[in-house]
Amino acid sequence: MSVINWGDVPTWLGTVFAAAAAGAAVWTLKSQRDQIQEQRVFIAEQSATMELERAELRSAAEDRRWAQARRVRMHHQPAWSTPDAEGNAGPDDHWVVIASNGSDAPVHQVEVRFGSAYTAAEAYELSRESLHAHQGERRTIPLHLVGPSRRVRFHSQRWRSATVHNNRPTLYFTDDGGVRWSLDSYGKLEETEQQPDRPLPA
Repeated sequence: MSVINWGDVPTWLGTVFAAAAAGAAVWTLKSQRDQIQEQRVFIAEQSATMELERAELRSAAEDRRWAQARRVRMHHQPAWSTPDAEGNAGPDDHWVVIASNGSDAPVHQVEVRFGSAYTAAEAYELSRESLHAHQGERRTIPLHLVGPSRRVRFHSQRWRSATVHNNRPTLYFTDDGGVRWSLDSYGKLEETEQQPDRPLPA
């Protein structure tokens, strides 16, 4: 029978314990790395969720910002005079513009400009009972306030037909939150300067 060399036991045990300690250290490092990676994934997911929530809040705020302005409408048409014997329009051609506040809050500083150089010559506030757009009470321009569900009719000055076509109307108003807007004759709604330069009077 072989004889165990007990003199090597301490060395053997030391080797076993060292290997175990090394294994434990490796496992601990791996566990820490896994935890760190999980934390990074969690943080990334939380950041993505928060960014999505912020984007949704910004979108909702932007929708609220535009909500009233989108309910303001402009209807416009040229009012032609009777043509002469040669078929040429007379000097009485002008724009007629109906501005309607379809929101549930007032709009302010309401005016219509024609082209880049002219303001409206006349403005009439239409009553709720009025069925005819030619009726109304004359107002000064700009109208300081147009209430909910109210309409205003604007007239340009009178021009030759070519001038009428070259000076299409744009409606300007300030919403109840203090934002200034423009709505052109093609239906394009834009936020504009708070205090724009005033064009020449009609």
